[in-house]
Amino acid sequence: MSDDMVRVLDLTRRYGSLKAVDGLSFDVRRGEMFGLIGPDGAGKTSTLRVILGLLAPDGGQVATCGLDPVREHAELTRHVGYLSQRFSLYGDLTVDENIAFFAEIHGVRGWHARRDELLDMVRMRPFRKRLADKLSGGMKQKLALVATLIHTPELLVLDEPTTGVDPVSRRDFWRLLARLKGEGLTILLTTPYLDEAERCERVALVDHGRLLSCDAPEALCAAWEGLLLEVVARPQRAAVDVIRRVAVGSEVEVFGERLHLSVSGERESEAPRVTARLREALTAAGIAVAEIRPTAPSLEDVFIHAIRGAEAQRASAGEGRA
Repeated sequence: MSDDMVRVLDLTRRYGSLKAVDGLSFDVRRGEMFGLIGPDGAGKTSTLRVILGLLAPDGGQVATCGLDPVREHAELTRHVGYLSQRFSLYGDLTVDENIAFFAEIHGVRGWHARRDELLDMVRMRPFRKRLADKLSGGMKQKLALVATLIHTPELLVLDEPTTGVDPVSRRDFWRLLARLKGEGLTILLTTPYLDEAERCERVALVDHGRLLSCDAPEALCAAWEGLLLEVVARPQRAAVDVIRRVAVGSEVEVFGERLHLSVSGERESEAPRVTARLREALTAAGIAVAEIRPTAPSLEDVFIHAIRGAEAQRASAGEGRA
């Protein structure tokens, strides 16, 4: 039995003249949680739909659960569960009726015990008789997940499953995913939340349909090169302007009340000198500096840095979106 639940090799997918996926390659190992991470328009949803056999590739090779997702689509549906960005169940059916409908579609017998177990895990058993249209957004998404899992798939594919979901439902959602993964389920997901991506064993960073990097989140952070400073200063907008003038070629990103400054061409050993120069420039501009210190990169830092680097390469090459 192959260790790979999904294999994507040199995948290309076009919409007319738009190349949404451009030579993308990665694999998803059996039993892992794998994140496909990128900005809007990066080709993530198109990639998932090809993996599921909902779209045909224009080039490259894809195998899902050891099957050709287009030619063997009917067989593949027995092995895969898919939760899309939009709620896709029936609003005029109750929670129980929606689950029963999906159990019947997949030919599942004796599904009642699994239904009760899944509903308990997401704290929805008290709402079994409620119409789906009467559920909150978070509860609708949890119901959709339960319905997706009723046939016990080998691979669960999630396309931004917690977007717009309240914090409590989001926590319940991830509690269920963690338990299912512990039972051996393979999970492939996209998410705009980098704290969710950090839960994955590996992530693939993609932009304009191309792979930028693929590794464990901690490995991607450990591979960071150069000096990263965290700056707390007021007024923040003026501080950004001064930093960009003093540290030419460096990247400045806003993280709430803090600024993260990736200093071009400097090592961590140079932090005291760079910090002193930056503090002097900010103070001279009348900006109150609360803190400047070296900091370890987060996955969000890595993600933004990778996207900025890809943008710079395209600009220098005079490349537009194909």
